[in-house]
Amino acid sequence: MPRRILKILMILLAALVLLQGAFILLVLAGSFGNLPDNQALRQIQNPMATEVYTADGVLMGTFYIENRQFLEPSEITESIRSALIATEDVRFYSHRGIDTRSLFRVFFKSLLLRKEGSGGGSTLTQQLAKNLYPRGDFGVLTMPVNKVKEMVTAIRIEKVYTKDEILEMYLSTVSFGENTFGIKAASRLYFNRDPGDLQLEESAVLVGMLKATRTYNPVNFPERARERRDVVLAQMAKYDFLEPSWADSLQLLPLVVDYHPLPHNAGIAPYFREFIRGELDIWCQEHYKSDSEPYNLYTDGLKIYTTIDSRLQHYAEEAMQRQMKHLQEIFEKQWKGDDLWKGLTEKQLLINYDGEQRPGMASEPKRKMEVFTWDGMQDKEYNTLDSLKHFLGLLQAGFLAMDVSSAEIKAWVGGINHEYFKYDHVLASRQAGSTFKPVVYLEALEQEISPCDYFANDSVVYEDYEDWTPRNADRNYGGYYSMKGALLHSVNTVSVDLLMRVSIDSVLELCEELGISSPLPAVPSLALGTGEVSLYEMLGVYQAIANRGVAWEPVYIQRIEDRNGKVLELTDHSEEGRAICSPENAELMIEMLRGVVNEGTAVGLREYYGITADVAGKTGTTQNYTDGWFIGFTPGLVAGAWVGGDLQNVRFQTIQYGQGAYSAMPIWAGFMKRTFADEHWSQVKEDSFEISEATISQLMCEDFREKKPFEFKPFKILKEKKPFKNLFRRRRK
Repeated sequence: MPRRILKILMILLAALVLLQGAFILLVLAGSFGNLPDNQALRQIQNPMATEVYTADGVLMGTFYIENRQFLEPSEITESIRSALIATEDVRFYSHRGIDTRSLFRVFFKSLLLRKEGSGGGSTLTQQLAKNLYPRGDFGVLTMPVNKVKEMVTAIRIEKVYTKDEILEMYLSTVSFGENTFGIKAASRLYFNRDPGDLQLEESAVLVGMLKATRTYNPVNFPERARERRDVVLAQMAKYDFLEPSWADSLQLLPLVVDYHPLPHNAGIAPYFREFIRGELDIWCQEHYKSDSEPYNLYTDGLKIYTTIDSRLQHYAEEAMQRQMKHLQEIFEKQWKGDDLWKGLTEKQLLINYDGEQRPGMASEPKRKMEVFTWDGMQDKEYNTLDSLKHFLGLLQAGFLAMDVSSAEIKAWVGGINHEYFKYDHVLASRQAGSTFKPVVYLEALEQEISPCDYFANDSVVYEDYEDWTPRNADRNYGGYYSMKGALLHSVNTVSVDLLMRVSIDSVLELCEELGISSPLPAVPSLALGTGEVSLYEMLGVYQAIANRGVAWEPVYIQRIEDRNGKVLELTDHSEEGRAICSPENAELMIEMLRGVVNEGTAVGLREYYGITADVAGKTGTTQNYTDGWFIGFTPGLVAGAWVGGDLQNVRFQTIQYGQGAYSAMPIWAGFMKRTFADEHWSQVKEDSFEISEATISQLMCEDFREKKPFEFKPFKILKEKKPFKNLFRRRRK
């Protein structure tokens, strides 16, 4: 009887082996889907987040569908390696993809009994296979089919890659929950540092999460995560990766997490990154990989190296936040007791709000909502109308800094808080005010009007333009200003007179050459900056002046690399810029704008902010103090700031606070003071403009005279109100 039973068992065992062999052959034959061959394995391309870097090598942020970041081999520390092997696959370096010691247990528990949680037998290579090729659904055969496919794939992976390469691939693909893949992304998420900077106990926390990412999430379940960390440390001691006494000491440490969730808008310069995202999407559509597929910004692991400097970006954001908090306090005090929204209907408040008309907002029930304030996020009992008034009642700002000679953008701040205010005020079209006047004066110089020619400060009615009359900010008229003096003191009457003398069309032509693409009105008030342009465009104007008349297209991306470091795009700095005026006239403009800072409307930079560096610039204030501007430059760096409200009525009531010298210039000053103090940018403070004696001699005249000085002209040409256009004008290149 025993021999008969033994014979039956042997037959059953043989049948089972044959059945298993037949099953494996079916899997190998592709009956349950194709298995990757060696060629496919060599070409593994996992979805990788695109990383965006500053010019000084700081990670700014990422574009991704899954937060998966490329891991460099050097970033796998010994503590990460040891913790992983001790916990997940202690015989990793000795097996060839399958751990035969565990195979028997896996066969009975996982394949025959189909116990999903039995585990214990999958090697790191098998887990990698599962990460690379997600499991399919095959009904009752789902578990055995997937296990066999993973074993076969693991064996093939071991033939194609080295052990260290397998470890690198595994640590780049494994999930850590929260849509985060790879230990690099996880390190930044849970500990705010790169893998190479992790402490040993922190490495143990992340490795411990691999057993169950949700269960051992250190943010949501810190006690469980700590217990699991201690298990990993004990495993390291058990397999001689760690001294037992050291493991005991580390187990006594509290669990400390530095949680930094990274939504798409988080990170350095979010407004700038959103700006380049559109540009990069277009670039990807126009450039193709070796497989003739266009690049994908969100899955191909590109590396984007920008021109932004992380230090200057920080100084810009810091200066903006300090000033805007101060301005908001003054603004709310000034409007206290008055109705900021008087005369505005609900319909007007709904502009750009979901694109819908929702009457009756004021009668909607109030509910608790979290809102942005300069004192931190606060819970308010608001209805829709209340929340609109709150957010629209906050002053906004834009700031941009650019290298003068290369036009590389170094700092970009589009608003006061990107999480709550997505609209980018660097790109917003606003009236430029007096910051536009240098364009008019530059055209006058190009038409050979001298900086020392004098013009009447008269209140003139322009009958052909609806009897419009320009008014000076101080309402003072009479006497005569030299062209230099009129710019220095921002005299509106003379600025309009100059515009009409050189012709509106000539100024519009110059605007186009300077890179202003916004439509501008062909009216006399153009001289006063009533045309709507962006800070981005206006900074280009001042860059050209500061660069001795040579304009460049703004540069914001240095190079683009693929996930392997191959350069796909490189900014070409060999191209020549556009000569928009003579170098001599650009130098005259620089000297006149220096005067604005030294003794004109921007003298506060010297007297109040103590800036001693060689600076030129211009303030700007629009009608009713709706917009405040300041754009200034040193020989090496040009920067501009704008302050205002998203709605026209969100403005200061008096010129004291509404003028650009008070609202916008302090942002510029705060930024520059920090820049001057930075050892990497200290040269910006030391540089000075080299102004020739010939230029200085052309400016040796008084700013203002009560009576027009006598001008000896042996050949006087009778003129109308406008001279013969281009009579003595130099041809611009």
